[in-house]
Amino acid sequence: MTGNIFLAFRNKIASTFVMVANTRDALIRTYHGVLTNQICQAAASLSYYSILCIFPALILLSAVMSYIPLPDFFQDALVAMGRVAPPGTMPMVDAVLKDILGANSGAWLSLGTLGTLWVVSSAFDEMIEALDAAYDVNDKRPFWKTRILALGLGAVTGLFLMCAIATLIVGPAVGNWLSGRLHLTGAFLVLWPFIHWIIAVSFTVFAVETVYFLAPNVKQRFIAALPGAIFSVVCWIGLSYLLRIYFRYFGNYNRTYGTLAGVMALMTWLYWAYFILLAGGELNAELAKARNISTASTAAEHRR
Repeated sequence: MTGNIFLAFRNKIASTFVMVANTRDALIRTYHGVLTNQICQAAASLSYYSILCIFPALILLSAVMSYIPLPDFFQDALVAMGRVAPPGTMPMVDAVLKDILGANSGAWLSLGTLGTLWVVSSAFDEMIEALDAAYDVNDKRPFWKTRILALGLGAVTGLFLMCAIATLIVGPAVGNWLSGRLHLTGAFLVLWPFIHWIIAVSFTVFAVETVYFLAPNVKQRFIAALPGAIFSVVCWIGLSYLLRIYFRYFGNYNRTYGTLAGVMALMTWLYWAYFILLAGGELNAELAKARNISTASTAAEHRR
């Protein structure tokens, strides 16, 4: 009996060390994969696509949000986006939107819808190719199928991100309503800001995890995409705050680019955000390869 317990304990320790070693090797291979799989070029392409579709997408979003029975919800959404975007970008975006929506908004809405669908599908198609390269798979799916998948990924991702933004907007009001309705203590009101931020971040993680799960042409469990999603979202939040500090106190974009400073700051932020997103996909791919190697070695030991 004691021998069996000791053997089980020893096997548990051994498997833990193997898992740690595999994770360390996966991180090292992720670094090399980022360098060899042209992640920088893919991130540049995605940031370019985002700049192309950001205004058509916001025009479409403003039209959709006009049917939501919440006053000033679209403006509140822009403010929430401005919390993570570089300083100076949202005033530029707001000014362009007011100019566009003020003149023949119906025509802009129809053109914006068509342009958004095409550019978003192109962006997610580029992401599918990058994640396929991370998993070392050849995507033999037909063009129309990958485009439909790309549009679906764009719709699902946009929905979850909008849920995250809505959580940030209505979170304080919901906390006050719950406190008054359920007669909760003051401790709840102190903790609620952290809780609704966690909920918003969870929606973002779920959006990224969905992309990692559906985009590459591989069979995997949904939970297997979670490590890269958490890594990407945490690094993205940290990047956003660091870039805000840099642009506010150290960057001289206004002096260098003049009226284009907001666009260049937004493009820089998007580039590094997509770089982190694709690096998270590389991490998931390397962890999957490490799991496959571990499973194969375990099966070989059992056959012996």
